[in-house]
Amino acid sequence: MIRNRDSCDAVVVGAGPNGLAAAIELSTKYKSVILIEAGDTIGGGLRSAELTLPHFIHDICAAVLPLSIASPFFRRLNLDRHGLSWIQPEIPLAHPFEDGSALYLHRSLETTADTLGLDGTVYKDCLTPFLDNHQKLLSDILAPLHFPADPFLMARFAMHALQSAKHFAYTKFRKHQTRALFAGMAAHAMIPLDKPATAAFGIILALLAHAVGWPVVRGGSQRLADAMADSFRDNGGEIITGKRIMSMKELPQARLYFFDLTPRQLLNIADLDFSPAYRNKLSRFRYGPGICKVDWALNEPIPWKANICRMAGTVHLGNSYEEIDASVRHANMGKVYGSPYIVMAQQSLLDPARAPEGGHTAWAYCHVPHGSNENMADLMEKKIERYAPGFREIILAKSTMTAMDMERHNPNYVGGDINGGIQDIMQLYTRPVLSPVPYRTSRKNVYICSSSTPPGGGVHGLCGYYASQAVYRS
Repeated sequence: MIRNRDSCDAVVVGAGPNGLAAAIELSTKYKSVILIEAGDTIGGGLRSAELTLPHFIHDICAAVLPLSIASPFFRRLNLDRHGLSWIQPEIPLAHPFEDGSALYLHRSLETTADTLGLDGTVYKDCLTPFLDNHQKLLSDILAPLHFPADPFLMARFAMHALQSAKHFAYTKFRKHQTRALFAGMAAHAMIPLDKPATAAFGIILALLAHAVGWPVVRGGSQRLADAMADSFRDNGGEIITGKRIMSMKELPQARLYFFDLTPRQLLNIADLDFSPAYRNKLSRFRYGPGICKVDWALNEPIPWKANICRMAGTVHLGNSYEEIDASVRHANMGKVYGSPYIVMAQQSLLDPARAPEGGHTAWAYCHVPHGSNENMADLMEKKIERYAPGFREIILAKSTMTAMDMERHNPNYVGGDINGGIQDIMQLYTRPVLSPVPYRTSRKNVYICSSSTPPGGGVHGLCGYYASQAVYRS
């Protein structure tokens, strides 16, 4: 039993970005709110640490945060007053090919369209209506199911977004390089690219690049979590770390309880007294593939063949649409792919404070089967070498986390699934269960506020925000 207080208005369990968001919002309405975190530090997916060598700062999970800067909730908080500072690359994304060429997204839609050649016009025509109304569109997309503020804009978006990434790429684009560029963005969904609505992920990430950028946090992603914690404390909130909750009896009496946990973890907490029907629904929640993540300490920037990559915050490695699709498909079938699609970030190119003078960091992951213990570092390095010959020669040290290491670090990453559950069309807005108010559980004063609720994975805080709002919904 936590003895800090015998009772309070609200308790939030889990201090990831959604738990922090719920705690902040609740603290604007209630006097006594306690946030409890199992780890020694707050942040969940927003943690940074010296994983390789002293003074090399690596983001343990989330690194590039377009959804954070686009989030209507974060925009309201004015976290810059707590020291939060964003760094925007002029080139949000580069997508190189083994022949030394590359495509890229520039912050400017017009510049990007010019670089895409034959496919530039259709790319620009597709994104322009959404870019002109991006705040309205994103506010509707990043929310639980509801009647949209602009039904016509949403209908236009749905015409594209409900397609599979495969159909969209092959009907819109003529060049195989542009198809690969789009596949690399759509693959963030972590589900096969021929599934319905996978085009949405590619379109949204492209839109974000031009509308708000793909920024990193100066000093590391942990700084975002720390700024949120300061905002919560300013409202009178209290944070307790190093306390894993296994039973409701360990918590103080409260009017409301919020859990930034996925369904599997929630079912393991004793004395929650959920109805059998609700427990059964939670037990059917589906998790997706995991990731294997590698961080490197480097003695110089990555020697990319394509020079544009040396200016990019994020780099996607996949030589063709087919290769990227095969990589994602293998992970979903429980198999390891020999040439994995790789997502890389180069934070130290933008933020020199991430490494000692002359040093650099690199961050990367690839998709692996759910629950995998496979160490993919060697395969990933071999692939990077094909795009950046000499990469292995500049490595000073590395840290590898398999899918199960990711879960051990953050139990919300069940089986290494960083999205809190599969985000396919059947589970994106019906997570964790089909319900008009999915944040409510069968117990009247208990709510779930993790990425296993709408709008799903990503660092936006909106699962926590909307969960806190559910208290007042009839």
